Amino acid sequence: MIDISDSSSSRPTDAERARALRLAAELEHHNYLYHTLDAPVISDEAFDTLFRELQTLEERYPELRSEHSPTRRVGGILLDGLEKQQHRSKMYGLDNVFSDEEWREFVRRMLRALPDAPTAFWCDPKLDGLALELIYESGILTRALTRGDGAEGEVVTEAVRTIRNVPLRLRGDGPFPALLEVRGEVVIFKKDFAALNAKQDAAGQKPFANPRNAAAGAVRQLDIAVTASRPLRFLAYSTGVVEWGGVTPWRFHHEVMDAFHKYGFAVPPGGRLCATPGEVEAYAAEVREQRESYAMEIDGAVAKQDNLEAQEALGFTARSPRFAVAFKFPAQQVYTRMRDIEIQVGRTGVLTPVAVLDPAPVSGVTVSRATLHNEDEIRAKDVRVGDIVIIQRAGDVIPEVVRPVEKPVAVLLSTHAVTEIEGAVVRGLPYDFPHQCPVCGEAAHREPGEAAWRCTNMSCPAVRMQAIKHFVSKAGLDIQGVGQKWIEQLVTAGRVTSPVDLFTLRVEELLGFERMGEVLAEKFVTAFERARQEATLPRLISALGIRHVGEQTARLLAGQYADMDALGMATAEELTRLPDVGPEVAASVRSFFESESNRAMLRRFRELGLWPVQTRVENAAPQGALSGKKVLFTGTLSISRAAAQKLAEAAGAEIAGSVTKKLDYLVVGADPGGKLEKARKYHVTILDEDAFMALIRPEREDAVALSGYSGTEQARLL
Repeated sequence: MIDISDSSSSRPTDAERARALRLAAELEHHNYLYHTLDAPVISDEAFDTLFRELQTLEERYPELRSEHSPTRRVGGILLDGLEKQQHRSKMYGLDNVFSDEEWREFVRRMLRALPDAPTAFWCDPKLDGLALELIYESGILTRALTRGDGAEGEVVTEAVRTIRNVPLRLRGDGPFPALLEVRGEVVIFKKDFAALNAKQDAAGQKPFANPRNAAAGAVRQLDIAVTASRPLRFLAYSTGVVEWGGVTPWRFHHEVMDAFHKYGFAVPPGGRLCATPGEVEAYAAEVREQRESYAMEIDGAVAKQDNLEAQEALGFTARSPRFAVAFKFPAQQVYTRMRDIEIQVGRTGVLTPVAVLDPAPVSGVTVSRATLHNEDEIRAKDVRVGDIVIIQRAGDVIPEVVRPVEKPVAVLLSTHAVTEIEGAVVRGLPYDFPHQCPVCGEAAHREPGEAAWRCTNMSCPAVRMQAIKHFVSKAGLDIQGVGQKWIEQLVTAGRVTSPVDLFTLRVEELLGFERMGEVLAEKFVTAFERARQEATLPRLISALGIRHVGEQTARLLAGQYADMDALGMATAEELTRLPDVGPEVAASVRSFFESESNRAMLRRFRELGLWPVQTRVENAAPQGALSGKKVLFTGTLSISRAAAQKLAEAAGAEIAGSVTKKLDYLVVGADPGGKLEKARKYHVTILDEDAFMALIRPEREDAVALSGYSGTEQARLL
């Protein structure tokens, strides 16, 4: 150790320079052993001693602190915000397969596109974390980007420097590629997540919902010290752009993974080269079987064409590579007890039953409530209060009750205690669905042919609350910056009893609400004033929450009637003559305008100046490649659903609300759901995103130029 306490020089000696370099290299070596290999060779105390020595040197001589110094991992930087940057090459998502047969079809498609493609694949587990791109120039980390929307990500370089297993400079003597983009996933191991939540609990703070959310939130922190405090790990699995310089280019993906090891990266565990498609199937089955034994959360297995030249030749669709695919595993199912069934009342008065569960971890999320949909669903599944039930997250997202346990079985409950259910399972009485509103007490009604019971009292507090929330939501007027919690406060306090009241709010009265400052109050008032001035006729119709009238139907009605007065005078017979307006929709529209309270609300809107009228654009009938065609989108596309609909409408299409025999095209993205099967049943023409884009190509550039797409969307579309 060098003593610098008596140093009077403003510049370091050669010995001090050499010592700083030596300490930095030694500390990074121990970081690698501890955080990447999990094989430390010195104690934490010894590591801390070396770290403090380097820190002291750098504080005495700031010029010794390099961009890749281990001391940069501590954090302590406060950022003003996160800038955005375009990826040099798009970070695509993966298409999914759910069975061996779907995998074989993927291989067949690959071979049709490239008949001489090799059939060896690199396989590894599919990590459930935050996708990240690390950019190295001549072996030094210079930039880190989140995946973002795939085309553009957020710059998180300073946060990423604090992740202990991220090489600040590549290990080894080189040579290194002149530019190397390393792509991978930021995760939190299960054991580290449990410890993190225990720490949160001890501090009286809210626990994190799941490792992925905790990791994503940490990386996007503006306070880098928070990032440094989280047990984050980065696992590398692919590359973006590589500029080779004097390095021999890699020819195979397994060579990429070997290089990652050499450069000091951690990689997904258990990855291996599978020589045949059959070996890939066996690998996926193995990972599925061992899913719970992995140190981190995984939700599938990934297979990539091993030959990089073949990868390049196969290329990409609009949303995913043609050379790689993810095996998605069935939803994880767990047992827990259903303690109660509660009834929630929605904005249209629908009574929705919700299962109240003992909290149980499912696919990384603690689930304590799950929808039971309606009375018929409860009867079909025969679920009863007190049952041990099997739950899952449908599509790894929406919690649902699968079925009750009716036979003797040993189940692992959320208490982590195994409970033996012996002999005959004792169950409660069948659930008696209430036939009155639990909020206002009025009788509920169930119309013939419908599954839902409904409160028809428009003055019901629950209906009113949900209706006002809908009015300001994205499906309504889309009033920015006004959260649902604030609407709850305003309605509960009695200040807002109708959407009209939102436009009479004053700054001085908002200041009386808890946590409402002057700046926020002014933003609220400004937001409602802007909405009053800028609201369009389709937006207002949709915001009113007329039963069976969603955004698509609202656009249709706005294109046919000059204003709310004209729509209010339309007869049911007139309405049913419009495309996609059946008797139910027509009856709902007429019922809305026949209500005196609704007419009074509209009169107040007119007095306040919230009275949009039909525009020429709304009334025009666009001509184009899809003129007169009905189009519907399903699944995840490479652009937003709203952007895709804009393109279709610019090409003359009418956006349908559901799959019917009259539908002309169903445009299918990833995970399309039930609409695809229904479309096949009705012999509807099915297009993937590429086919849709090709169909509207003549109109696309004009549509993008005129319709206000984001810069990122314009770059994709043009």
